[in-house]
Amino acid sequence: MGDNRTNHAFREFFETCRARALQLALEEDRYEGDITTLSTIDPEQMGSGFIASKVEGVVAGVAVARQVFQACDPELEFTAFVNDGQRVYPGDRILEVKGRIAPILVGERTALNFMQRMSGIASRTNMYVERVSHTNTAILDTRKTAPGLRYYDKDAVRIGGGVNHRFGLFDMILIKDNHIDAAGGVEKAINRARAYCHEKSLKIKIETEVRSMYELKEACPCNPDIILLDNFMVDGLAEAVRWVKANGYGNILLEASGNITLNNVAEVAMTGVDYISVGELTHSVKALDLSMNIELG
Repeated sequence: MGDNRTNHAFREFFETCRARALQLALEEDRYEGDITTLSTIDPEQMGSGFIASKVEGVVAGVAVARQVFQACDPELEFTAFVNDGQRVYPGDRILEVKGRIAPILVGERTALNFMQRMSGIASRTNMYVERVSHTNTAILDTRKTAPGLRYYDKDAVRIGGGVNHRFGLFDMILIKDNHIDAAGGVEKAINRARAYCHEKSLKIKIETEVRSMYELKEACPCNPDIILLDNFMVDGLAEAVRWVKANGYGNILLEASGNITLNNVAEVAMTGVDYISVGELTHSVKALDLSMNIELG
């Protein structure tokens, strides 16, 4: 989709976003220091901490937890028992950190915050992916992510088996309803977008939203890469897929979006759309219940 991670400049930007978010998460928690740990724990006390799951789900964020603990103390020993993308069950140990107890406690909540959110996203995404596994339809994320955490939210979707849509406003043209109305219609919006890409020598995909069969029929001759069928009922989606194929526009990929839940996602996929985008994967996250326990040693 819009994910441009093969581009060197984009990869650098991507990594910068990730590093900033992780560093900010640590800074907002400890600021001038963890005064509880400083006041109660011998700085040389050794031991270990392990993160375990209290529920069933798909794990994500193990690599992030490693980075959190290494940022707190590079001498901590980190062992992962489960890799990102693996399913866990109640009581399963996911990772262990050994060394000085103080820095383990400093990093505990930040590591858990990342892992619980990411694992929640990965688990929910995996539910959607499993519901459509008998079809050729892919599950997409959206830009409805937590501010500052988009890298991690989208990475969690990928770990759960979903496909990343565009990362931001810069790596793909997605013409939405407000763009269409402001431009004077679907055809004008697509033609302007294509002219802009030619003028700027941009090799990026162009996607347009359509709200009706009328707009779909207006958009297809403009040959966008993808058409987003917004808030179509299942019968309308099936009709749109049939019309696009019957009229020689089979090269245009179709995406369904709007009012899609676990209860109807399989039915939507059976209409033959190529993609289904689901905002709830990242905007309504239920964290996976994980906890850390300390053992002295």
